[in-house]
Amino acid sequence: MKQNKYDDLNFFSAYKQMQRSVRGLEAAGEWHVLRGLLPELTDKDVLDLGCGFGWHCLYARQQQARTVIGVDISEKMLQKAREQTDDSAISYVRMSIEDISFERAQFDLVISSLALHYVESFAEVCQKVYEYLKPGGAFIFSVEHPLFTARAEQDWHYDDKGNRLHWPVDHYQEEGVRDTTFLTDRVIKYHRTISTYMNDVIGAGFALKAVKEPVPSDEMLKQDASMKDEWRRPMFLLIAAEKE
Repeated sequence: MKQNKYDDLNFFSAYKQMQRSVRGLEAAGEWHVLRGLLPELTDKDVLDLGCGFGWHCLYARQQQARTVIGVDISEKMLQKAREQTDDSAISYVRMSIEDISFERAQFDLVISSLALHYVESFAEVCQKVYEYLKPGGAFIFSVEHPLFTARAEQDWHYDDKGNRLHWPVDHYQEEGVRDTTFLTDRVIKYHRTISTYMNDVIGAGFALKAVKEPVPSDEMLKQDASMKDEWRRPMFLLIAAEKE
């Protein structure tokens, strides 16, 4: 199923008001860790899967990447990306991640930020990415953590005063579709275990280089006291792999 929720007017209106939509990468809670996983980008060819507003594409060019292609299924997201991009070395393509088609060994880096949990066929995407990468190329991505996606509710348990008691985990081993609420209802995500993410990457031929479960930076904790709850359960899973 290839849901395009981001072109829904109500969903997009709510999404564009999020801090990471307004302020870019510095407002993304996982960015300080993801940035540290990225290789040297000078003269590299980069593919961004689920590029959204194009923040990672812009960053890659700031780091002197040679070419950058951003792929997204949402026309509204790509319209915003194009509005804030004035660089002929960056191109945007409307396409679902599942349907990507590029040349063999075309890229030095494939990156994806919080998009692959919307993809049903993760193993197939890994195999495509492996084919499109040059030898020594890197595949680096973030997803919502499987402890976060296990339950369709994806929320805390609260007491009768509205205080957060704990983050419940259930149905963890039952991989598959989750009909969730994120900004609006009926948002389709796909839950898979940590081991499945790692084994699908390995199964495509990659060597794992790093697995991270980031917490907010000290600066974010100072800016937003509510971020302290992010220490109570992981929200993101980051994986870096290499085509050896």
